[in-house]
Amino acid sequence: MATTAQTTAETTAVQGSGNPTFLRVSIALQTLTLFFQAATAGLLLTSSTGELLHSVGARVTYGATMLYVLAAVLAWKPGGGSPRPILYSTGFLVLSSIQVVLGIAHKPALHVPLGVLMFGLSVLALGQVLTARWKGRPGTGRR
Repeated sequence: MATTAQTTAETTAVQGSGNPTFLRVSIALQTLTLFFQAATAGLLLTSSTGELLHSVGARVTYGATMLYVLAAVLAWKPGGGSPRPILYSTGFLVLSSIQVVLGIAHKPALHVPLGVLMFGLSVLALGQVLTARWKGRPGTGRR
């Protein structure tokens, strides 16, 4: 006969839940910072404070992306879930690194489209984790 702790650990491993709330929050934060970057990019063209805001926002966005990697690892490791979010978050970190290099090199022809792509991918990742939250809930009709 299995103990309660062993049964709970096995259930968590099967569900692969880990810490989905931290993962959701980190993706939402990343998406929000990317949106802020888009807004400050527009200010960059029209205001003298735009450059400072965009520069600070870049650092915050990079930090949010690193937080997403941490959240993905923490959501995967304890629960034994899919490592796919780790792949996504690492991809975002690579794209963010490329963005930093392109921004410093003043290559807007590559920097701007990559920023738009990153924002779109982040919105998709956020939508994916938010819809996964509702699957299987009573009253939603999904199982």
